[in-house]
Order: sequence, then C-alpha cells, then structure tokens
Amino acid sequence: MKEFHIRAYGRTELAQVYSPDLSSKGAYNRLMAWIHFNPELTARLQQLSNNPRSRIFTPAQVQAIVDILGEP
Repeated sequence: MKEFHIRAYGRTELAQVYSPDLSSKGAYNRLMAWIHFNPELTARLQQLSNNPRSRIFTPAQVQAIVDILGEP
C-alpha cells in the first residue's frame, strides 16, 4: 500500500483513497456521510473553508479529516 501524504486532494480523489473498493460516486457519498455525521469534523472543515462548494480539500482540511477519521 502506498504511503499517504497530506496535500490538496479533489473530493472524489480523497474519497477513493478512503474507500478504494467502491465506485467513485459510492466512495464520495460514503466520505461525505462520514463528514456530515461527525459534527466536530463538519465544524472544523467549515472553519477552514472559504467556499463550502469547493471541489478540493486543502492540505489543512485533509489534515483535519485524517485527525478525526484516521489515516486511510
């Protein structure tokens, strides 16, 4: 398995890193469900984002996700 690096990731790209066994849409839906069902993570991501519709997670947002969900 490849080593995981904190960097900017597209939403679907990061989702597929967490759920490589799912289709891109399924992986994206799963990641977003994990985020939305975790109030602490949702709040941290909102705090770090200038645009909630952004299609990219910044390195700081990826770090917040990893801090809470764990490394993929």
